[in-house]
Amino acid sequence: MPLSKQPDHILLEGMQFYAYHGRNQEERTLGQPFVVDLEAEMDLRRAGDSDDIKDTVNYTNLYHMVREVLEGPPRNLLESLAEAIAQAVLELHPVAAVRVRIKKTKPPIKGAILASAGVEVYRARSSREPRR
Repeated sequence: MPLSKQPDHILLEGMQFYAYHGRNQEERTLGQPFVVDLEAEMDLRRAGDSDDIKDTVNYTNLYHMVREVLEGPPRNLLESLAEAIAQAVLELHPVAAVRVRIKKTKPPIKGAILASAGVEVYRARSSREPRR
């Protein structure tokens, strides 16, 4: 059975931040923990052959980009945070697409017992848009 062509990915999983996002005043005053996963899609063959970081995206830079958004100005919605991260990654790195998952591990839902609440966005570069 032939393998299907799957794109390569750079993965950053389980990044943890304490931040002050949300619609409720308590969320913006007291803050809460967030967990972020990022998946950047790009062809990694060149980096695999060269063993040179210039042929890939430095995951340290991706981490700092996520941290900057999470520790930046408060936003009402997780969707807004995810979109800001995805757009920054596409703007500053030569990736074909990016997936961002953000979870509140202690969502302020009265009476709820759940591990987390979150969103996931997938954004791809248009076929006419050049990779940087």
